[in-house]
Amino acid sequence: MRIDHGNLRALAAVVHEGSFERAAMALSVTPSAISQRIKALEERMGRLLVLRTVPVTATSDGQVLVQLAKQTAVLEHDALERLGLDDQAAQPSIAVAVNHDSLETWFMHAAELFATQSSATLDLQSEDQDHTAALLRNGSVLAAVTTLADPVQGCRLHPLGSMRYVATCSPAFHARFFSKGVNARSVAQAPVLVFNRKDALQGQFAGRIMGAAPWQPPVWWLPSSRAFVQATLSGLGWTMNPLPLVQHHLDAGRLLPLRARAWEDVPLYWQHWRVNSQAMQALTDAVLQASRSLVKRRAG
Repeated sequence: MRIDHGNLRALAAVVHEGSFERAAMALSVTPSAISQRIKALEERMGRLLVLRTVPVTATSDGQVLVQLAKQTAVLEHDALERLGLDDQAAQPSIAVAVNHDSLETWFMHAAELFATQSSATLDLQSEDQDHTAALLRNGSVLAAVTTLADPVQGCRLHPLGSMRYVATCSPAFHARFFSKGVNARSVAQAPVLVFNRKDALQGQFAGRIMGAAPWQPPVWWLPSSRAFVQATLSGLGWTMNPLPLVQHHLDAGRLLPLRARAWEDVPLYWQHWRVNSQAMQALTDAVLQASRSLVKRRAG
C-alpha cells in the first residue's frame, strides 16, 4: 500500500495545528483542500485518523501516521541538503519533549549547538521528565529527555547524567519552621512549593522523613521553575530546586539546604526514534555535549 505524501503532510499539520483552518494556513492551501486530503487518507487506510474535536486530535491509528510524517520530513530535508538543493528543502521542525528544569538550565545550550550544525529547527514541548516518554510512544515527538531508563520500542537510548535537586528554603523560613530540626512534625507543618500534580520530588524527599506518618502540608502550586526559585527566596515555602538554578543563592547564603545531604539525583536519558538522519544525529551530538554539565555517576 502506498501513502500519498501530500495527504500525510496534511494529517501531520492538522494534528500539530489543532484545526483544519490553521493547517491550511500552514500549508498555504484552502481548508477544503485539507479536508479532502484527510478524507482521502482515511479512505485509503480504511479507518478514522483524526477526531474532529477542538482542538483536532489524532486517533491511535492517526498517531502512527503522524509519526511517519515527521520522520519523512526530516529524511526529505537531509536528502535535499545532500543534493545541494537546500533552497528547495522545506525546513523541518523536529518535535522534542524536554522536562521543564532541563529547558531552564542546560538544554538551550544543546539547541544553540544544534543550530550551528543544521538548518532544521526544534519544536520544543515542555513536560514533566517522568511523562515525556509518553509523547514518544504516541508519536507526538521524535525525541525526548526522559527519566525512562528502558528504551521505548523503536528508539535509541543515551544516558545523560543526573539533574541534582536540593531541598532548599530561605534562612528566615528555616528559622521559623525548622529551628528544632527537620523531622516528621516540622515537615508536616511547613508550607511546600510544588510545580504541578505530576511533581513527586517533594513527596519523595518528605516521605523519607515522615516514614509511615501522613504528609498533608500547606501547598503552593507554582508551574514555573524560575518562579520556584523566587518563591523560595521570598520564604513562601521549601522545595526541591534544580541545583544549577540555585547554586549561587546557596553560595551567597540567600538559600539554605533543609539538612545535610538534602538532595536527590534524578537520572536523565535522551531517547529518539531510529531515524537515519543527519539532523537527528546532529541534535543527539549537541544534546550529549550540552549534558556534560549534569551530575555524572561515579565509577565503583
